[in-house]
Amino acid sequence: MKKNILKSLMVAGAVLTVIGCGGGSTLTGEGDIPTTDVPTVSILPDNVQAAIDGPASTLDENLTNTLSYMGNEERLAYDVYNALDEQYPTIKQFKNIATNGEYQHITAVQALIQKYKLSDDVNFTNIDLPALGYMNTAIEDMKAGTYDISVIQELYDNLVLQGSASEKEALKVGCIIEVVDIIDLDHDIKLAEDANATDIVTVFNFLRNGSYNHYWAFDGALKNLGSTEGCCPAALEILGGTVCPDYPKK
Repeated sequence: MKKNILKSLMVAGAVLTVIGCGGGSTLTGEGDIPTTDVPTVSILPDNVQAAIDGPASTLDENLTNTLSYMGNEERLAYDVYNALDEQYPTIKQFKNIATNGEYQHITAVQALIQKYKLSDDVNFTNIDLPALGYMNTAIEDMKAGTYDISVIQELYDNLVLQGSASEKEALKVGCIIEVVDIIDLDHDIKLAEDANATDIVTVFNFLRNGSYNHYWAFDGALKNLGSTEGCCPAALEILGGTVCPDYPKK
């Protein structure tokens, strides 16, 4: 499922309209997260840490693949937002979401990977997905923007290129990433629920709640730039239909 979503996403990204030119606005208002500079946050919520520390679940191949893939997908979000923050440092959403959200998300998934020992000797089948090579690698030591999974590598390159066109395109990239995360997590949570893998359900619900918040932060920032529909057009490119997503808000 993930491969199909990402492939269709790359097609959708190619037809998203490139508008405006780069600028330097500090964005505040509804949908934003705090705009002050913040340190990287790696401490996980108590319920998430308890799930990670709790009994191990029985993982089938689908769930094993899902853990490995989600680790890469959260890395992509972190890397893209850091890359766009370098280009648009006055758009505080990128740095704040990377340091307050995606860093935590990578930490949580990496902890599950360590729990289940998904090292390089894991044999994956029926998917273009090598085992993670960073089970015990500090996040700061992971090589940003470089992935072993070809579709994620291509997606990273395309999204950074799209985001380089303008502030609005950069924020639309944020919308795209969060919608894809939510789609994948909806699917993966169902897999984990069916397998009674309660630890993975708890961690993935934590990731999805974060993606909801990030989506609305980008939505609010786009509206502050004059895009009255916020994230909706970018979301509909992926989701199809005519109804904007009604994700939960804080």
